[in-house]
Amino acid sequence: MGNSFGDLFKITTFGESHGKAIGVIIDGCPPGLDIDEAFIQSELTRRKPGQSKITTQRQEDDRFEIQSGVFEGKTTGTPISLVIYNQDQKSKDYSHIADKFRPSHADYTYFEKYGVRDYRGGGRSSARETAARVAAGAIAKQILRQLSVEITAYVSAVGDIEAPHYSELDLSTVEDNIVRCPDPTTAEKMIERIDTIRKERDTIGGLVTCVIKNTPAGLGEPVFDKLHAKLGSAMLGINAVKGFEYGSGFQGTKMKGSEHNDEFFEEEGKVKTKTNFSGGIQGGISNGEDIYFNVAFKPVATIMQDQDSVNEKGEKVTVTGKGRHDPCVVPRAVPIVEAMAALVIVDFYLINSVTKL
Repeated sequence: MGNSFGDLFKITTFGESHGKAIGVIIDGCPPGLDIDEAFIQSELTRRKPGQSKITTQRQEDDRFEIQSGVFEGKTTGTPISLVIYNQDQKSKDYSHIADKFRPSHADYTYFEKYGVRDYRGGGRSSARETAARVAAGAIAKQILRQLSVEITAYVSAVGDIEAPHYSELDLSTVEDNIVRCPDPTTAEKMIERIDTIRKERDTIGGLVTCVIKNTPAGLGEPVFDKLHAKLGSAMLGINAVKGFEYGSGFQGTKMKGSEHNDEFFEEEGKVKTKTNFSGGIQGGISNGEDIYFNVAFKPVATIMQDQDSVNEKGEKVTVTGKGRHDPCVVPRAVPIVEAMAALVIVDFYLINSVTKL
């Protein structure tokens, strides 16, 4: 039913936005891993609502509870069950659209597929589900930490306001401002734009860039399970994502092969490339260089304005925006992008370990 992701390191999420809880089952986590619960909580806090004036004001502490798979602070190798109880649901905010289809939401498609839908905040289609992914990603990051793999995402664009290339930025400063852009001048402009859009009762989209450093060469498969294909699948499975590009991406189509090819050289016994238009992946397999990609997020579909639509009977209706919603999703999407990237890299690392036995 599309609720699971991964092969060896596999997660299955459950729960709805306005249900009792959301959570995740993690299967395939190796035994003996020290679980840093404070780190998991810090990752959930980065994603949680109500953290600044440019995010939704829903108040959720996103406190989690590990129910299985961990004993005396270490993973046991059995399935890890982690639950996050919902606290601040206001389901009455959605009663006015109980039988109406909100433009650009999953209301109509869910109704056509299942014949029933949970209209309270979108139910299963709500981005609230991503908290479970962030929790699982935090555990994946703890595995990657032992391998010195670093994953950092940041907001690289809001509307037409763009930050410089990641190579020109200090990625350690991502959390220094509420929009999570490591360029202070650009961040200021982004915050101002989002706040203006919020006051106009509208929304705006943007880009999240992710950089993965110290990935060993050899991760990924050469045909259907290419590393970039799995990363693309992971990113496109995030709510509101409309596009994915890695390396030179669409800009690479404007270059000649002589300009785009990454020439190899050897340094201290290690093969490297002079440029990195490949984005750290060649032939679907990591080459040891930085992996970097962009994820495009559309404007949030819920706007505080009246819109024309139809109801379940096909009758013309007006949908009025209500509730608490992000004017721009990208600041809170940063830890989600990192989490999904971590899940992909850990999965391929474990697959490689089995392949080389």
